[in-house]
Amino acid sequence: MAAAAAAAAARRLRLLALCGSLSPLLSAAPPRSSRGLRALCSLSTTLRSGAGEDEIERIRREFEDAKRNYLSIPAAIKDMPKMNPQGIYVNKNVKLDDLQVYGFDYDYTLSHYSEHLQCLIYDLAKKHLVNEFKYPESCLKYEYDRSFPIRGLYYDKLKGCLLKLDFFGSIEPDGCFFGRRKLSLSEIKELYGTRHIGRDQARQLVGLMDVFCFSEACLIADIVQHFIDAKLEFDASYVYEDVNQSIQHVHRSGLIHRQILSDPQKFLIKKSQVFRFLKMLREKGKKLFLLTNSPFYFVDGGMRYLLEDQHFDGNSWRELFDVVIAQANKPTFYNSDHPFRVYDTQKDTLAFTAVDKFLPDQVYYHGCLKSFLQITNWRGSEVIYFGDHLFSDLRGPSKAGWRTAAVIRELEDEIEIQNGDSYRFQQAKLSIIHDLLGKVNATVVSTEKGQVYRALLDELNAERRHCRSGMRDLFNSSFGATFLTDTGRESSFAYHIHQYADIYTSKLENFLSYPPESWLHPPHDIKIMPHNAKVPASLFSAS
Repeated sequence: MAAAAAAAAARRLRLLALCGSLSPLLSAAPPRSSRGLRALCSLSTTLRSGAGEDEIERIRREFEDAKRNYLSIPAAIKDMPKMNPQGIYVNKNVKLDDLQVYGFDYDYTLSHYSEHLQCLIYDLAKKHLVNEFKYPESCLKYEYDRSFPIRGLYYDKLKGCLLKLDFFGSIEPDGCFFGRRKLSLSEIKELYGTRHIGRDQARQLVGLMDVFCFSEACLIADIVQHFIDAKLEFDASYVYEDVNQSIQHVHRSGLIHRQILSDPQKFLIKKSQVFRFLKMLREKGKKLFLLTNSPFYFVDGGMRYLLEDQHFDGNSWRELFDVVIAQANKPTFYNSDHPFRVYDTQKDTLAFTAVDKFLPDQVYYHGCLKSFLQITNWRGSEVIYFGDHLFSDLRGPSKAGWRTAAVIRELEDEIEIQNGDSYRFQQAKLSIIHDLLGKVNATVVSTEKGQVYRALLDELNAERRHCRSGMRDLFNSSFGATFLTDTGRESSFAYHIHQYADIYTSKLENFLSYPPESWLHPPHDIKIMPHNAKVPASLFSAS
């Protein structure tokens, strides 16, 4: 019987080989002369589907074995290397020794804020909507929900949806909300036609890229939900414009600044290591400048509070910096011709004399990059600028030839989660499921066996959804991780970091762990984002 089976297998292989070798001739040969050969190929397809049915049964057994062996995953991943939550991650080579000038944003770069700040911004903007834009008073019932938004979302001004996109501009299957309701994949396709956002649709999207956007994203979703619940017609673009203007009013009117300075213990978080880093740079002979959109009185009050427990030479935090520029109007600063103005810190007035040099005891307002470089004679390649907003802070300097560093506070928490056993366990399962799905999708089966094929495919897809959901909920139950999508791809936010940040880290003081002469370069085996570790399915092939 074994010999007969072997002979049958050999005949099958010969038939398949014959069909494959003659396939170019079939398309060129006349119909009558090729009839026999076509029949032969039809037979080979039948044989191939039979082999596919055997393959499906084999994959089914492999899937059942994998489920039984899930308990062995923790032991297999135990010795996998972990990423450093306080590490500096590199997209483009940076030789720190070549950098002579260090520039810093203020908010969420030099200063750090508590969660109370998002609630305050949300509440002030909400009241402005009701008092100034005459939104219904029932909108006042909403409260900021810290568990809902993440950084890097997009708002569709045409359709009113909050979206999370992947690296290639496609909507994440579980990352589309209309108000506070998550849309299903079928609803996404009905609304957009496809998950991929085309160029015309992209013009309607507004990116919410900095930490201040948390409160904005939450307020937009709540206002949209209010109109839905009240069954009122509304224009999604008006909602964005009104909410955005309210958020801007909170900042530009000084409401938020006065509230923070009135209770700095509640809103500001002291980070003594930040000023150790600044002092270390000064001691190494580096030039330092501060470039912020915030008004000087707010920066001054915040820095005084943050430095009150520090002991360093000099009577003012300003002595740490060679140049202090406030109300810089970034990102306009990088491409405008606005002149610098000297700011009188005592009289709260701007001087009318032209600025042709920077003095260490002066504070400057406005200005532009062109004048900044002319006055300082600092070459772009020797300057690095640190900021948290990828568009306002880093896009302009990146295009101007400065080196750029993104300070992303969520990075540390997300790496801690990725290092954890729960995340790696789910990622390992997902890797196994993806391998099995690839095998199933590459298998040809007959119509009669389609039900068995579909049953296995449905089970694998259900297991994949379960893994994705488990991984997403470890980060944020609504939108998942900031840097990754549920499908394992890097997010659109990660794309912008890759595009505009030469290096990125969770906080400034992480640089204290690196010698000032360090040469930072990206790992050669990383394709996109260097901090995202991958758990390969091959790790469990022996199981």
